Amino acid sequence: MEKRRQKVLDLVSERGFASLTDLAEELEASESTIRRDLDYLDQQGVLKRTHGGAIYRADAFPTLEERSTSQLEEKRQIARAAAARVRDGDAILLDGGTTTLEMARLLVGRRLQIVTNSLPIANLFASSRETDLVILGGYVFPRTGVALGPLTVRMMEDIHVQQTILSVGGVTAKGLFNSNLLLVETERQMMRCADEIVVVADHTKIGRQALAFLCELSAVDTLIVDRAVTPAQRELLEHTDTRLIVAGADVNGDSFQS
Repeated sequence: MEKRRQKVLDLVSERGFASLTDLAEELEASESTIRRDLDYLDQQGVLKRTHGGAIYRADAFPTLEERSTSQLEEKRQIARAAAARVRDGDAILLDGGTTTLEMARLLVGRRLQIVTNSLPIANLFASSRETDLVILGGYVFPRTGVALGPLTVRMMEDIHVQQTILSVGGVTAKGLFNSNLLLVETERQMMRCADEIVVVADHTKIGRQALAFLCELSAVDTLIVDRAVTPAQRELLEHTDTRLIVAGADVNGDSFQS
């Protein structure tokens, strides 16, 4: 079902508009099945349902620049907490989120091995003498500069790192979610590469669900959030075996609490 819905979304995004009849024919599914898929994707806000088909919403996947200014201070708090846990000499895998980009800025100049599917993150380390850089290839999503999909997954089969640092689109009692099915497939392989799986998520993601299910909370070793989390959000997160770190600068701006 997830793969079919992603294919529906891909076809609508490629054409701008796709009719129900054409989608059903190309995907070899019934019109009633495709109609349910379109209704679901419309509810998720990634396309707009119309009479006889659907229109792609160009604002469904914000660009990196559009997302980078949202909750910037909270993301920097989380980035400081995450970077403080990295030891010199470690191999770290960073996915292509805005919080991981802020974390990457703090790791420039350190003696590390960095693996990433993010072109903006890779660019930070491309000329660094101290850091070994491995870039994961594959289909590059144009609005984010992130490589994802089967080629990217295959490149990670022989990679092992101390930590995989992931960003997500939503965290609920059901688990972790992201906005793209190909991205979720890629992140699952990233999780398999690591001794420790770390998720970084600002408070606006807690209690929010995105299009594609990634994993249960119990599959994550450490979750780092900012100190703007509400008591209700914190209670949701503490009902698992996942280690919760609540990041926040003190008056000197250089500490975090867990």
